[in-house]
Amino acid sequence: MDNGLKKLTTMQLLYFCLGFFGLQFAWQMRLALSGPVTEGLGANPMLYGLISLAGPFSGMVVQPVIGALSDKTTSKWGRRRPYLLGGAILASLALWAFPNSSAIAQFFSNSIGVVLAPWAGLAIAAIMIWIIDACVNIAQGPYRALIPDVVPKEQHAIANSYLSFAIGLGSVVAAATPPVLSKFFHITMSIPAQFIMAAIAFTGAMIVTCITIKEKQYIIEKKEETKEKHSFIDAIKDFLTTSPEIVKICILQFFTWIGMMCLLLYFTLFVVHNLYGVPDIAGSGVDLSSFDSVKLAGTNFALICLALFNLVCFIVSIPIGFLSTKFGNKIVHAIALFSMAIAYLILAFSHSNLPVMIGMGLAGIGWASVLSLPFAMLSQYIKPGTEGSVMGIFNIFIAGPQVFVCTFVAWFINHSTMLKSAGTYYHWEYAFIVGAISLIASVIMTLMIKEK
Repeated sequence: MDNGLKKLTTMQLLYFCLGFFGLQFAWQMRLALSGPVTEGLGANPMLYGLISLAGPFSGMVVQPVIGALSDKTTSKWGRRRPYLLGGAILASLALWAFPNSSAIAQFFSNSIGVVLAPWAGLAIAAIMIWIIDACVNIAQGPYRALIPDVVPKEQHAIANSYLSFAIGLGSVVAAATPPVLSKFFHITMSIPAQFIMAAIAFTGAMIVTCITIKEKQYIIEKKEETKEKHSFIDAIKDFLTTSPEIVKICILQFFTWIGMMCLLLYFTLFVVHNLYGVPDIAGSGVDLSSFDSVKLAGTNFALICLALFNLVCFIVSIPIGFLSTKFGNKIVHAIALFSMAIAYLILAFSHSNLPVMIGMGLAGIGWASVLSLPFAMLSQYIKPGTEGSVMGIFNIFIAGPQVFVCTFVAWFINHSTMLKSAGTYYHWEYAFIVGAISLIASVIMTLMIKEK
């Protein structure tokens, strides 16, 4: 028992994490396929990076605001569930629209009788990405805050590991379904069909979790004597001054997520262009349409690698929770991050499929730890009643480094080219070198943390 909270059974933990399975299913589709979709609409690496700023900006703005609102929500459906379900439904609508951006632009053009600019489809796609990312953040912050709400403190590490389990499984199913259907059943899923599948998974899984979660009824007491307004800046100051270890955990997250986004944002494009040889820009007399079959093969291989990456995460997520209980969070986390840094270097210098698959499998160990142990370390310092706000503020140190990846790393790749007979190629592998350096920095910071 912990403040009246009973230990959750294995089945309750599985129901608890099901909504995160759907969330990650949708997020995996958005990360894996947004590059090819926007590239087909005319985006170069720099423009793709700028469009991808949707994630970090919505994370820095939406999660803290929604987290604070959810702390004060007293609806009969609970204080977290309205945001979980609302975010899922809105994101699902945008998931349907995103791969159909060109058709939507054409529909508007026909309806108003005006020829829209060639970049209209790309503009609509960018808007849909921003909506998807904002809605995922609307659901994600309150979801993390549910752990201290409904799970006793001694199960926090295990509950976070179950979320890693759900994230790994959701990503595996999302990434593996198209290539498996193609390989074994000769069914080719179009990109719009994959996004519809993601939308159904997101909303359906979140509905089940919202039905099965039992939130306590919270009553916010109004104190007439204390009328001082507590600004968001004050909340950040209070959060960071609670303990010096919180600052270390935030710095750890900052470097970790530079590394993570280097992989999640650029891996598919690295495979298609660097591994499978599809030019980023066609050379003289070269028709890019002649590479369509190679591009499809490269995309399918990238999905297989991402499925392996998340399968490893899925397999090791629960053991990582038990290992951290026995040996401590920081030791297990440091080892997992170091293995991911090694994996990035393998990817950066690979020129064939097998080393890439090995590197992605090894990186999956670090991914499982990233999704659970920093939150377990942070939960030791959360004051009761501030869970949503804390998770929202903490997300700033996840979203902030993504801005660096979407701007500086994108700019660096955009200005790093090599010429071959088929055309111009970008050095997408540079993202993994930057990521490896950042992960080594996060390992050093992890070892400096003093756990309770």
